[in-house]
Amino acid sequence: MIDKPTHLGGDRAGASRPTATVIDERQEVRWVSGIDDLAINLLASVIAGTAVWVFQLVRRRRRQARRRRFFGLEGGAECVIVVPRHAASPSPHSVNQLDVAAVVELAAIARECGAAVVLKVQGQNALFDGDATTATEFCVGGPDANTRMAAHLATFLPGVSMDRYADVGVALTLRVGERVFTRTPREAEYVLLAKVPGGGRGGRPLFVVCGQTAVTNRAAARYLSDNYPTLVSRYGVDSRFCLMLEIVRPPVYGGRLVRECGDLTAAAFTAAPQAPQTPQHR
Repeated sequence: MIDKPTHLGGDRAGASRPTATVIDERQEVRWVSGIDDLAINLLASVIAGTAVWVFQLVRRRRRQARRRRFFGLEGGAECVIVVPRHAASPSPHSVNQLDVAAVVELAAIARECGAAVVLKVQGQNALFDGDATTATEFCVGGPDANTRMAAHLATFLPGVSMDRYADVGVALTLRVGERVFTRTPREAEYVLLAKVPGGGRGGRPLFVVCGQTAVTNRAAARYLSDNYPTLVSRYGVDSRFCLMLEIVRPPVYGGRLVRECGDLTAAAFTAAPQAPQTPQHR
């Protein structure tokens, strides 16, 4: 009896089905695992990005709060900028072009702090309507062209003095204590930059920009705007300071090459000793 050949094709196909099912299940598991990994990575990226955004936001707000406190412009305070009259103009309300540029620099500081700006041109009168307890003041110019500057120097910076143009001409000299800074036209010109804290005036701070020329006033205003973080690190947000800045070769570099001559805070805020007076005999 001849045995019929046995066909194993069906059995082989049936035997291969479990293997294919296992492979499909593994592929499905890998696919699901890949989606899970992708979701986890996306979630981690979102969390990290949110954390970075929150950190930068907090950092910007803290920096802005520190800027406002340094300039006394928090809480929507008013900012008054007092500029000198043009020394060569017959009009008491004329302002030098470079002093206008200094005003723009200072007004930008106030605007960035969210403060309203009021502009005053000083001529012969040192008074203006306003309350030192509610307004931060930037006073610009020498005492010859800005009589309010002369009053501020005598009141808050008794160790500082500046020659009158009528007495010395272009060789203007700034004196702080025993230090003397004489202008050399076209080579070296000087400007005093100081902060009088609000406590000294009963309210908001006063910033003094007392330069020998209009170009030095502008340079000091730009220096204050660009370097206030350094000043905050050095002096804090509420402390006083007084710096003398040298403007090197203004005809060549304008007001962009600035050198700090030193910290003169102690001398500027201390009255110079007066010579003893000889008693008069009757």
